[in-house]
Amino acid sequence: MLTELASSAQPEEREMPLGQRFIEAGLLTESQLDLALREQSRVGGYLGEVLVQLGFVSTEAITEVLAKENQVDVYDVRNAIIDTALLELISYKTAKRHKVIPVAANDGGLTVAFADSYDVVALDQVERECGMFVTVVTAPESHIVEAIERSYTRKKSINETIETVLSGSSLKPGDGGDDTPMVRLVDQILADAIKNGASDIHFHAEEKVLRVRCRLDGVLRQEVVIPKTIQAALIGRIKLISGLNITEKRIPQDGRIRFDFGSSYIDLRVSTLPTNHGESIVMRVLDSGTQLLSLDQLGLSDTDRLRFENIISKSFGMILVTGPTGSGKTTTLYSALSEVDRESQSVFTLEDPIEYSLPLIRQTQINDKIGMSFSTGLRALLRQDPDVILVGEIRDQETADLAIRASLTGHTVFSTLHTNSAIGAVSRLIDMGVERYLVPSALVGVIGQRLLRKLCSSCKTENPGLDAIFDNDNYAHIVPVNKSHWTSSGCESCSGTGYKGRIATYEVLLIDEPFHEAILKGASEAELGKIAFNSGMTTLLEDGIRKANEGLTSISEVLRVLN
Repeated sequence: MLTELASSAQPEEREMPLGQRFIEAGLLTESQLDLALREQSRVGGYLGEVLVQLGFVSTEAITEVLAKENQVDVYDVRNAIIDTALLELISYKTAKRHKVIPVAANDGGLTVAFADSYDVVALDQVERECGMFVTVVTAPESHIVEAIERSYTRKKSINETIETVLSGSSLKPGDGGDDTPMVRLVDQILADAIKNGASDIHFHAEEKVLRVRCRLDGVLRQEVVIPKTIQAALIGRIKLISGLNITEKRIPQDGRIRFDFGSSYIDLRVSTLPTNHGESIVMRVLDSGTQLLSLDQLGLSDTDRLRFENIISKSFGMILVTGPTGSGKTTTLYSALSEVDRESQSVFTLEDPIEYSLPLIRQTQINDKIGMSFSTGLRALLRQDPDVILVGEIRDQETADLAIRASLTGHTVFSTLHTNSAIGAVSRLIDMGVERYLVPSALVGVIGQRLLRKLCSSCKTENPGLDAIFDNDNYAHIVPVNKSHWTSSGCESCSGTGYKGRIATYEVLLIDEPFHEAILKGASEAELGKIAFNSGMTTLLEDGIRKANEGLTSISEVLRVLN
């Protein structure tokens, strides 16, 4: 698609080579273009594809530049909620074949997003099919294919498929090939959960039913209730595609599913657990195709952004991100890693699992079953001449010692730790067995974070007066609160919850000179907290209330997560 777009520009627009146009647009440097051209001559293919594979330019950025040259608007189909009436104007077959999707109606015409905005064959087919004048906009092909799969209604709903399964003669998970009702049922459940942005999918066995629940924006929500009679077959199907032993129901098992979704695939990490009503299954959704955030997109305040940049600019030392499971630590780590000069530095990661595939970075999967632990991997990795190391998690003393010593010998080490606050990382390392005198020398900064649900932009409103939760004045002294507050009533866009999406709240602790002597003397967390306060650190609660004041979330959500 990148090359189709590039070749579709008018002759006068293509006088300048594609690479030079990207340099003019500020997307590339001369050295990056030179490397990409050499790689293109070695492996073949098109320059746009090589640039994306090397990680120099995103498909979104290329689409934007080419759309500007072709005088076509770029449409954000990923976040669009498309009316079902529009989808009826263009068939699923046509949409999938030509990589198009209708996005809006306008004055008797139809606005359609095209992967290739100069595909006249597709334009002719779409206009004949819908019988309307079509306004062309563009979007990256992968985004359009994903939107097609997400938006077009499947022929049967999940409940209809359940009825078909119940009326069938066989409920064995392997019967009938790849197009049985049970296969379709599992595929529909997984596709709907992924489409809705679930981070986890729970199959909860009870006495009379099997409940399917999804974690959306950090909160579990019931999606489907499945009759007990088909529980065994459904669980068997999931275990089959996860590579698990179907007949073994007495012990926990771990597996993995690579699920086709649109033009890409989604990895699902599967865990089973025997319970008194049958096996419980929980799947963690690992979307490696998710767009990584830059530091600008993390939602850091100006002060925290400067402190964060100060930390990651150090030439060596350990940088930790703390918070509970599912608090977005990996996203923050990779956003920090994206600031590293990967061309001139050797960058390695040790992960469990590998959640994002990154160019110019060597990534290693941890596998405790075969003895490939974080400590084993880190010991081997230190012989690979690394400059920057990302260790997915510090779990034990051996890993902590190795990471500390690596940071003291000229390496930059990024990692995560499970603590309730940034300050708590100091005592946690010491509790794990790290010598106290090593901590202030090695640790350069800690970022603590939590995830808050964002107020739905479609139904949030600003109300006069303080939130009722401040009537007792328990919290008002912590940070200035606006004389108005934001709430949301719930709408179709947010499924009536009032919230859609999540945003992080941060505290950025810079381990500078005032901390060194205090840590060596064995200062308590409270004493270290006072030093952090005096140095200007904003706490999680302060940053959360600031975001509530700005209408990004609600006061009640901040206190629910942080109280």
